[in-house]
Amino acid sequence: MLKVSLKYLCIIILMLGFIISCNNKKTRIEDQDLKYNLIDEFINKGKNSELSNEERVENLEKAYGIYSTLKDNSMKVEKIHQISFAYYSLKDFENYKKFNEKALELSKSINDSLKIAESYGYLGIYYRVSELDNAYKNFYQAEKIYSSINLSKYDKKEIAFEHGRILIDLARVLQRTKNYSESEKATIRAIESFNKAENEKFLSICYTNLGILAKYMERFDEAIDYHLKAIEYDENTKDEILQKTISYNNIGTTYKSQKKYNKAKEYYNKALLSHTEFLEKNPKRKARLIDNLAYVNFLSNDTTQIPELFYKALKIRDSIDDKNGIATNTLHLAEYYQSINKDSISKVYAEQSKGISLELQKNEELLRVYKLLSEVSNKSEGLEYANQYIKLNDSLVKQERLFRDKFARIRFETDQIVEENIQISKENQILLIAILGLTTLSLLGYIIFRQQQSNKELLFAQTQQEANEEIYRLLLNQQIKLEEGRQLEQQRMSEELHDGVLGRLFGVRLSLDGINQRANDGFTDARNKYIEELKSIEKEIRLISHDLGAETLPSDVAYIDAVETLIKDLCGVHKIEYEFNSDENIDWESINDQKKVNLFRILQESLQNIFKHAKANIVKISFDYVDDKINLTILDDGIGFKTSKVKKGIGLKNIASRVSQMSGVVNFLSTEDSGTTVSVSIPL
Repeated sequence: MLKVSLKYLCIIILMLGFIISCNNKKTRIEDQDLKYNLIDEFINKGKNSELSNEERVENLEKAYGIYSTLKDNSMKVEKIHQISFAYYSLKDFENYKKFNEKALELSKSINDSLKIAESYGYLGIYYRVSELDNAYKNFYQAEKIYSSINLSKYDKKEIAFEHGRILIDLARVLQRTKNYSESEKATIRAIESFNKAENEKFLSICYTNLGILAKYMERFDEAIDYHLKAIEYDENTKDEILQKTISYNNIGTTYKSQKKYNKAKEYYNKALLSHTEFLEKNPKRKARLIDNLAYVNFLSNDTTQIPELFYKALKIRDSIDDKNGIATNTLHLAEYYQSINKDSISKVYAEQSKGISLELQKNEELLRVYKLLSEVSNKSEGLEYANQYIKLNDSLVKQERLFRDKFARIRFETDQIVEENIQISKENQILLIAILGLTTLSLLGYIIFRQQQSNKELLFAQTQQEANEEIYRLLLNQQIKLEEGRQLEQQRMSEELHDGVLGRLFGVRLSLDGINQRANDGFTDARNKYIEELKSIEKEIRLISHDLGAETLPSDVAYIDAVETLIKDLCGVHKIEYEFNSDENIDWESINDQKKVNLFRILQESLQNIFKHAKANIVKISFDYVDDKINLTILDDGIGFKTSKVKKGIGLKNIASRVSQMSGVVNFLSTEDSGTTVSVSIPL
């Protein structure tokens, strides 16, 4: 019994908590949804390139203002990521960084692994332009989370796709720091992730990176195959032409590294001649192809259009301020003029390339520039440039080694942090389980204590209830005896009035009638008047007798017959027509006597009111059975009354009192000159 009670108690508590929680949560959800919609609206305006930059920034600031009021959760992180992307589209990279740092902090506070990984990835994008070690650190942090994430909680394909993106970003950072073997491993893992995700969107980038890596590692045939495969993955997509120009350029560069200059020219020309319209809209790529074609011609001693092609490429790059391209282009011109013994012109272009390369930190070009300047300058300057070449070369070797060491340390520290986090997570789980266990035990102890108290209170209440029931039973028995005595007395009085008083009155009236028939003394009218008065008194006494006798129903007469007899007698005395109907579905045998008596008295009282006040010609009475209720309807065609103005007499009050005792409902419906309806509904 205790277990069952506990079970129901817990269910009730949970249901109450759930209902309250649902009501509160519904309001909060609606409020949060409104805020999310407003944020989305402001972010979309912040991305709208048709607006001025000031208007776009203003909208993004409004979005952030609403964002600050949101409850901390994963959706809030998603919104701040979207705000950061809008700043990125505005080339406001500092705000892009700032908002992703906020996103990372929030993701950690709510312990959302997926959002933590996303935030690390977006920060890696910020650093990959200039701070390769920080870029690597953030990408590696993200990669470790994606590798260890519990896939059962998320969409496996979505996680695989995001993991692949991080891996290719990581691979490209490794490629730029000349860690080719690690870059290749990361790229292959990225391809595997994209295949798991069944999404080929970035596979062309992966194979392009593999092609570049293979060239650096002098696996030239593989490099060409990779670049051709990159083209395959972008066939029949919007990026098809872009990928072809990239891959043809890369294949030409691969052949150039093999000194297969004719094959290199073939692919440079293929890109230039096959996609002229595309290249006109992308002058940076067009200039690169022209410069590469010119340089291959130069290397192969093919003086066709040399140096015209170099100048054509340089003119395009100057027009779009492509500093990277200008640094390479001017270096190529310096090499060309050195080859035809025009050292002074060569030095001019070399100095120009050196200035831009120093500005952009293009160390590969700078090395070649120092080497060339050491050869075309006078002896003292040449020695100085040679020393700068040696110094830079040593620095680059040291930097590459430093990058490898940094990356190794980042991997070690990240792995160590992951292990520590796993350990802390295990300890936290144990602590949480212990706290939950203690809380559960405490709650269980409290519930048991309260249940024991409730059982004691229930036992006391049951004892009281039994005592109250016994008292009520005794009072009821007493009331029954009193009622039986009252009914007997009423029956005696009814019989006395009917048989005694009424009989004597009847005898007096007969005597007066006899005198009237014999005498002719001038008092006949007076005696007739008194005879009529006696008839009226007889009628009143007969009604009182009938009324007293009706309080108890004879057991040998069917209830509905007694009712019909009452209606017939009373209507007959008052010379009023009547209609009576009773629903055959009413089982009067099963209805308790008290209800039957009350219904009988209500009918009797209603008829008396009609006789006294209504001036009716016909009365209609019916019993109906609907929805486990007995409905009594008494309708007359009399003069009616205004229910709002007429003061309820003792008769109406008695009817209402009796209906109330039976937990029923009574309605008095009447208007002047439209009759009256008394409607009573009693539940069984």
